[in-house]
Amino acid sequence: MKKLILFLLLIGATMNVFAQNDFNKWSLEVNGGFNKPMAPLTPGYLSPTLKLGHTDFGARYMFNQYFGLSGNFGVGNFSELKGESLEFSTTYLSTSFRGVMNIGRLLSFESFSQKFTMLADLGFGFGALKPETRIIPSDEPDYVYSINTSVKVLYLISERISLQGTVSTNVNGRQRYTFDGNEFNQEGRPDVPEIPFVHATGTWWTGTIGLNFYLGKADQHADWHIAAEKYATKDELAESIAGINEMLKDSDGDGVADYLDKEPNTQAGARVSPSGVSMDSDSDGTPDHLDQCPFLPGPSSTKGCPIEEIKDQSDYLKKAIDEGYVNLYFGFDSHKPLDYSTSSASFVANFLQKNPSLNLEVEGYADELGEEDYNMQLSEKRAKAVYDLLVAAGVQASRLTYKGYGEDSSLDKSSPEARQMARRASFAIK
Repeated sequence: MKKLILFLLLIGATMNVFAQNDFNKWSLEVNGGFNKPMAPLTPGYLSPTLKLGHTDFGARYMFNQYFGLSGNFGVGNFSELKGESLEFSTTYLSTSFRGVMNIGRLLSFESFSQKFTMLADLGFGFGALKPETRIIPSDEPDYVYSINTSVKVLYLISERISLQGTVSTNVNGRQRYTFDGNEFNQEGRPDVPEIPFVHATGTWWTGTIGLNFYLGKADQHADWHIAAEKYATKDELAESIAGINEMLKDSDGDGVADYLDKEPNTQAGARVSPSGVSMDSDSDGTPDHLDQCPFLPGPSSTKGCPIEEIKDQSDYLKKAIDEGYVNLYFGFDSHKPLDYSTSSASFVANFLQKNPSLNLEVEGYADELGEEDYNMQLSEKRAKAVYDLLVAAGVQASRLTYKGYGEDSSLDKSSPEARQMARRASFAIK
């Protein structure tokens, strides 16, 4: 027992070091109500289901808004069920020490009410039972130890007082007599008047209503405290939203938010990478938006086109398609092209308008995440979305077809970068 007490004191001291100081921790309580001895009772002796006859007083200390310790002292009287039982009267005293848990705060009752909370406790205690009549007459009480637990529902009346309803269960140990005192609480009867201490038990419960009185200088007690940082104020929310809006700004209008944009002053209309940098697909030193032949290297003097004449325009577009320069990419489970890649559709539309003999098929693909049938439908929607972009840009619908090809299994599905490359729409010359 000494080890248990020292252990509880050690826990209390440790938690107290880390306890918050912006709420009150001490409270006193007084309760009164019903009791009932459940068993053992001598045959022929019955007790009422609800009998007024119990009073208790308690003090509680909360380390924080979740856990604490309490001490309780109770007095009361058990008696017979009038008209159906032999008469008996037993007075009792009880004291207990318990660990307390604020279930209401642990389960966030404040999300639907700040007036109610619930406490649960568990501990041990000592008591004394003294029947008026006993099988072996004696003025000496029947001393017991006990295991005690209770559930309490609290309603906040003011910052200093709360109404409390409590149901407690108590299990006595080494209870030598029945609650009425007219039988031994053990098998057989001893040969001598002295009854040995045995591990026989007795169970009784109480149901009470009472008041909690909160002590301290702070505005709130731990029972009702809500950490300030748990809920942001309106000003804090407004500041956070403003910061997010600022971060998502796209100052140069290239479809890449400023916080991701490594080239925040891109020229209007430029084709950019996912990081917002102007693309130079053929690495000839002329960015794509200034390069009249963005997929064939050439000097700046010819606006990025090779000096030799390009005779077959379809080969020029086929090279750009084969090397992935004109793909459009999509977000996960989306058939809306990502902003930074929509310039590819503009390039293809302009090329088709300058080369009216060419026809294209738009090919949609998906990554390997998800069901195969669903991915087939998603790839079809992606192809249709790009088809619609080309038609909206002025390309005759009769020159275009679209088809979904489902999952692209040629890429490593374990790589996030590879899966992003798979979520695309490509083109094929027809």
